[in-house]
Amino acid sequence: MTSTAFHIGGDLKVRRLGFGAMHLPTEPGPARKTSVAVARRAVELGITLIDTAYLYGGGANEELLAEALHPYPDGLHITTKVGVARSGPSGEWKLDGRPAVLRDQVEQALRRLRVERIELLQLHRIDPETPLADQVGTLRELRTEGKIGRIGLSEVTVDELNQAREIVQIASVQNRYNLLAREHEPVLAACEAAGIAFLPWRPVAWGESGARSEVAAVAAAVDATPTQVALAWLLGHSPVILPIPGTARIDHLEENLAAEGLHLPQAHRDRLDRLSEAG
Repeated sequence: MTSTAFHIGGDLKVRRLGFGAMHLPTEPGPARKTSVAVARRAVELGITLIDTAYLYGGGANEELLAEALHPYPDGLHITTKVGVARSGPSGEWKLDGRPAVLRDQVEQALRRLRVERIELLQLHRIDPETPLADQVGTLRELRTEGKIGRIGLSEVTVDELNQAREIVQIASVQNRYNLLAREHEPVLAACEAAGIAFLPWRPVAWGESGARSEVAAVAAAVDATPTQVALAWLLGHSPVILPIPGTARIDHLEENLAAEGLHLPQAHRDRLDRLSEAG
């Protein structure tokens, strides 16, 4: 039986199937009202981990979640990401892991989310122009100050993960990974060996038509949707995987969460495993 819970960093208990807030519209109007309703429905359905980032609207997504969900119920954790800023020559987004930038983004996230501590804070990307020790070291300082509970990384290699772990405990890794995109299998294996949570972003993505037809065939056989099959495959693939599918529609949200109860017989799982080179 697949476990439905995981302890991030060994102590932060969350439901393994979370919610990615990136796709929620934040501009004023009917779409924003729907976004608020979707976020609230996610919590009603038992979601305990919601993923956002400063990059998503320059903090607008964080503010939306606070509007929808604050005061937060016990057990709900919103993880956000820092390290991308409008630091380009013309104010365009670029990687920026300078300590002062990271510190300011964390302070702003605390204000926008209306919390005194972010239980899981992830570095959105490693900035190649700033020493890794400075970036991770700054987050370690913020953890010591009590503003961060646990530290995560995103889009890292095994070597980068190992280097960061020499500086501070890493609680999570958020890399692109799904049924058809498994180039980060070595990173997943490293996370599994160390008990590090692996949050695949874009957990549902479809490759060429042959692969899609294979997924559709499995979905028909188990009386589920292709999306549910993709999520159920992830949940059964590794005990450290915490998918965070995103949507701006309540019906899709409910469809995603139903994947938690979907059992994939081994023959179907083997069939899906063989798709790794098809995407």
